[in-house]
Amino acid sequence: MTPAPLDTADPVAPADDCNDTSTLAASGRRPAWDGRKRVLLAAPRGYCAGVDRAVIAVEKALELYGAPVYVRKEIVHNKHVVRTLSERGAVFVDETDAVPEGEHLVFSAHGVSPAVREAAAARSLQTIDATCPLVTKVHKEAVRFAKQDAEILLIGHTGHEEVEGTAGEAPDHITVVDSPEVADTIQVKDPDNLVWLSQTTLSVDETMETVRRLRRRFPNLQDPPSDDICYATSNRQVAVKKIAPEADLVIVVGSANSSNSVRLVEVALDAGARASHRVDGAHEVDDAWFEGVTTVGVTSGASVPEILVREVLELLAARGYGQVEEVTTAQEDLVFSLPTDLRRDLKAGPGPRRSLPVTPV
Repeated sequence: MTPAPLDTADPVAPADDCNDTSTLAASGRRPAWDGRKRVLLAAPRGYCAGVDRAVIAVEKALELYGAPVYVRKEIVHNKHVVRTLSERGAVFVDETDAVPEGEHLVFSAHGVSPAVREAAAARSLQTIDATCPLVTKVHKEAVRFAKQDAEILLIGHTGHEEVEGTAGEAPDHITVVDSPEVADTIQVKDPDNLVWLSQTTLSVDETMETVRRLRRRFPNLQDPPSDDICYATSNRQVAVKKIAPEADLVIVVGSANSSNSVRLVEVALDAGARASHRVDGAHEVDDAWFEGVTTVGVTSGASVPEILVREVLELLAARGYGQVEEVTTAQEDLVFSLPTDLRRDLKAGPGPRRSLPVTPV
């Protein structure tokens, strides 16, 4: 798969006095700091494989079928991505009944419940399922445990699309646990047939604290067969933990409705950053944040195109933070194939766009 066309900016070239970040990543050695203003740039950051797949799916659908292509909810939680795709002809809707019958509809990376799929089928919509495969894995786990008549405690944020989609797979078996505090009071039917699952974009530390509190009350609580928090969420949290203790300020690029971006701010503060702020882009960076700041940490959520990070780095360079040191804690090379139906149509090649039937007057 090729990189998403939204992310076309060239990497920021190191300033003359910057360290070679590629050498740093390869050697793992941290160069000595000379005390000047600097940026610690976290890696990994930005797009994960699931987000990349979802964004490319909408772009390919627009190329193949023509505009409009409808998308249920935001394809990923990022204002820039949604605005850019809207300009290309994507139409974002809240529910399937807003889509004309027979049209193409993309399900977002966060996944949908069976009820949403049924509603789309009832309108003869041609659906493209861009659900992240790691979210699909959690859906399948929920179905499997429900068939075993287990009670499922789903750790996640009430109202988040991913949680709604997962809970919709087995609504009679799933109870959402919204926080560690909720874990202290939640009631279950059978503490001996109990399993926990989680939203993929949570804070690893907070999730484990929730599980600890649940297991204190329900010792026979079963673990999921594998980690539900996705590799990208975990990797970005590890990376920000690495830079936070040295940072006077950590800037997290990401939208307010991006769960994993919001969590990065919390993780940075918990890991020792003096201050941390989330911004949608460079235009939201506040000059007041820089008083007494020598080291700025920069990272981005898993739904953020790299061009937005580059714009923040350019702004920082203009304010004297031109020394950029990339701190790498993991290498990511996972790639997901495009949705099956879209791959089939792409293989068949372009053809006349299907027209809706005309009702005689």
